[in-house]
Amino acid sequence: MKKLIYISSVAVIIILGFFIVVYLNAFKPVKAAEEKAVMIAKKETDLKSVRDFSLYNGLEPYYVIWGKDSNGENIIVWISEKARKVIVKKEKDGISKKDAIRKLKEEKNPKEILEVRLGMLKNRPSWEIYYLSDNDLINYYYVDFETGEWLTKIENL
Repeated sequence: MKKLIYISSVAVIIILGFFIVVYLNAFKPVKAAEEKAVMIAKKETDLKSVRDFSLYNGLEPYYVIWGKDSNGENIIVWISEKARKVIVKKEKDGISKKDAIRKLKEEKNPKEILEVRLGMLKNRPSWEIYYLSDNDLINYYYVDFETGEWLTKIENL
């Protein structure tokens, strides 16, 4: 019985170790991209601290960084992965995630909102809302970050 417990414990430790290594290796490229983006943002902007980071893969990949500037104001930095073009906006000068969702719901009746993220559409910072319609089809709805106006939608995928 002791032998079975010992073998089971070793197997669990090995399996757990395997999953930890896989998990850490899976996030290495994202962590490297974040470090690169933060370095560019600190060099090109007034970014002093980072609150959050995400990757956006639209027509062109963008790094999106939320942080604070030297005045302590919340800012968002978009960095084009290819062109290294940097756009900085104060968070208070744009609409919130909640407002972007409200804009979608004024026009559409989503069954389920799957994800809402900041991105870039035609060189305009925007919210991308990824949702399911009543017939379980995938839809994308884009809202301008600054004005809150609808930019485009991709429906029934």
